[in-house]
Amino acid sequence: MHPNILTLLRIAAIPVIILLMFFPGKLASFLSAITFSAAAITDYFDGFYARQKGLVTDFGKVMDPLADKLLVSAAFIMLIPHGRVYAWVVFLIIGRELAVTGLRNIIAVNNQDVSASVLGKYKTGFQIGAIIPLLIHYEYFGIDFHLIGSYLIWVALVLTLWSGADYFIKFRKLLKI
Repeated sequence: MHPNILTLLRIAAIPVIILLMFFPGKLASFLSAITFSAAAITDYFDGFYARQKGLVTDFGKVMDPLADKLLVSAAFIMLIPHGRVYAWVVFLIIGRELAVTGLRNIIAVNNQDVSASVLGKYKTGFQIGAIIPLLIHYEYFGIDFHLIGSYLIWVALVLTLWSGADYFIKFRKLLKI
C-alpha cells in the first residue's frame, strides 16, 4: 500500500470521529478513541514506509502534516461541547498549528529544511496522548481516563507553545520583522 493512501485514510477517519462524537455515551466515546488511535498510528507508518521504500512524494510532504493537523484539530474541537477540554486551550493549540504551518511555508519558499523538530514530535505525541483518554473519557477497570487526559493536555499545551516559540525564534530572520 502506498504511504499516501495511509495519509488519505487518516483524513477519511475525521468524519467518522466527528459523527461518533455526536452520540453521548461509553460506546461512541470508546469507538471514537479507537478510530482516532488507528488514524494517528498511520502517521508513523506512512512516513516510515515512505522513507524506507523511497516513496516520498510532494503530495505526501504537503498532505501528511496537513492530515495530522486536521485529525488533531477535529478531535480537539469535538471535545469542547462535551466539556472535556477548554475552548481556549484548543484555540491556542490550533492557533499555534496554523501559525507554524504558515511559517513552515515561508521556510520552504526559502529552500530551508521544514522537517519537524524533536520538540515538535514530542508536542504531537502529547497531543495525541491527551486526546485518546479524553475521547475515552469514562472510567474503565478503575482507571479515570478523563483525569489522565486532563493532565496530559497541560503538558501538550506547554510543549505546543514552546515548540511554536522555538520555530519562530529559530527562523525569525526569514520573517524580516
